[in-house]
Amino acid sequence: MQPDRRADSPDGDARGVPRPRPRSLVGLGTSTVYPETTASAFELAAELGYDGVELMVGIDPPSTDIDYVHKLQDYHQVAVLSVHSPCLVITQNVWSPDPWQRLRMSCHAAVTLGADLVVVHPPFRWQREYARTFVAGVRELAAETGVTIAVENMYPWRGPGASLQAYLPGWDPTDQDFDDLTLDLSHAATARVRALDYVDAWGPRLRHVHLTDGLGSVKDEHLFPGQGAQDAWEVVRTLAAHGFTGHVIHEINTRRLTRDERELQLGECLAETRHQLAAGRLEAAKAGRRR
Repeated sequence: MQPDRRADSPDGDARGVPRPRPRSLVGLGTSTVYPETTASAFELAAELGYDGVELMVGIDPPSTDIDYVHKLQDYHQVAVLSVHSPCLVITQNVWSPDPWQRLRMSCHAAVTLGADLVVVHPPFRWQREYARTFVAGVRELAAETGVTIAVENMYPWRGPGASLQAYLPGWDPTDQDFDDLTLDLSHAATARVRALDYVDAWGPRLRHVHLTDGLGSVKDEHLFPGQGAQDAWEVVRTLAAHGFTGHVIHEINTRRLTRDERELQLGECLAETRHQLAAGRLEAAKAGRRR
């Protein structure tokens, strides 16, 4: 008797019933609600129907208390999809002055909260010892903890007539030997790089997206997707068409909005993100039927 090959198919079980394909989850970065708090982000994510949140550690003190965050998670029934390690200039002493300890604690927080990914920036140029073993150390820590550690693209610090290479091994992770990467569209804009070029160059190493936008100024703008020059919605459609199943996180500057304006505009952004993801999947399905 020939084996029933449907049991081995990624598209169906032993009865030939199609299995649902994994799809990207859309999350709200807790820093998006600033100057509101981490608690407000969980509340808003629940109200708007996000699939979960990305916890930005260090923006407000409660974000560093993982027991407290766990209680928010349970109360609002909102998943933590990812954890952003505290690696901003203003969070260099959160949890520990040792960057490896901060990253290790971020991985522990991810495990505790049920997240599967930690976002980290490359080291600052003055963190020379950290930078010396960063590539290998990230791989080792990911293997040790079982958490995906996705290194985020950054940008040169630019001023009038000059720029500063502020990161080691560099702000562009493309040619570094990282297994997993996070694409931030605002950072790409500030670096004057096309996010779509990163999508093509990174291939399966692209595991996580900060969906935002920028116009290419010296400032890291974090605009709403579609308000900048990064073809943000084309990026989303392209990712979906290519079968991307990582998280798509809204990391947007809304600090000048009122609570009502923030809720309205993020609700619209969430709906459009899901629409564009669905459009990309549909394009891929049509292309598959034509082959």
